[in-house]
Amino acid sequence: MRTAAETTQVRRPSAVRALTTLLAVTAAATVAVELLNWWYAPERGFGLAVRTGWAMLRSLGFLLLIGHVDRGRAVAKPLGLILAVTTVFAVGRLIVPRQGVPPLPGLLGFALLTALCGAVVWLLYRSGVVAGHLVRHRKGLVISGGTISWREVAPKRPPVTGWLLTSRVAAFTYSPLMLVPALAAGGAVLDGRPGAVPGVLFWFVAGIAVSYLVLFCTAFLMRGKLWARRLLVAITLGVLAVDLPLCWWLLGVDGLIRDGAPLLAAALLALYGLWRAGRAEAATTPG
Repeated sequence: MRTAAETTQVRRPSAVRALTTLLAVTAAATVAVELLNWWYAPERGFGLAVRTGWAMLRSLGFLLLIGHVDRGRAVAKPLGLILAVTTVFAVGRLIVPRQGVPPLPGLLGFALLTALCGAVVWLLYRSGVVAGHLVRHRKGLVISGGTISWREVAPKRPPVTGWLLTSRVAAFTYSPLMLVPALAAGGAVLDGRPGAVPGVLFWFVAGIAVSYLVLFCTAFLMRGKLWARRLLVAITLGVLAVDLPLCWWLLGVDGLIRDGAPLLAAALLALYGLWRAGRAEAATTPG
């Protein structure tokens, strides 16, 4: 039987409980705003369906984030920042029609979702209670004294700054942010543009290749390798050099804004994280 003292000891702080509630509301609001935008959209083409489906999948990302917050995982902060930023961009690009002004319900929903995402980021990065809660590492099997137990395992790699984690999470979004517009561009092939087939196929291959490159690079990035930071910068610039021209060629200026802007935001966040991590390490290095 659990005592009152034990119950108090495991009870999460009110700020953490408020954050998990806010994340659940944000996930629900994401779905609601996307369905509202789909309802008011003047054109419900293949591209809009792909972008709407991808944006709605972000609600699952918020549910995953709730799990990390409940377990006190440090990765919750960069994951929450990336989800908030890319969600605002993903929803913002969908409420703007090709012609005319956005419908009022869509604008109100976008404003509400932006406020929710801003509140999530504020709690993650400005609340001392939340910061003190998000300090745990992943759990794993540990053999000690002839017994096997499932408990928290401290990483063997050297400690890294939160900004490096932010760069890592931002880089992991490169591949899906390339594959989604590539899939939307597949509609151009269906609309009678056979000349777009090589570009669409190249886009898909590049998006898949980037996922493996980022996985390889960030594995060494977390181990403090300087060359991995330079490689991530090169990957980021290469991704922008491939994705933005393809967005403009296959999807037009509208696609460049709708699909290129979220990737550009993730790339800038990754580069900013590397810069901040370098400054933090230089400030703590003697001499």
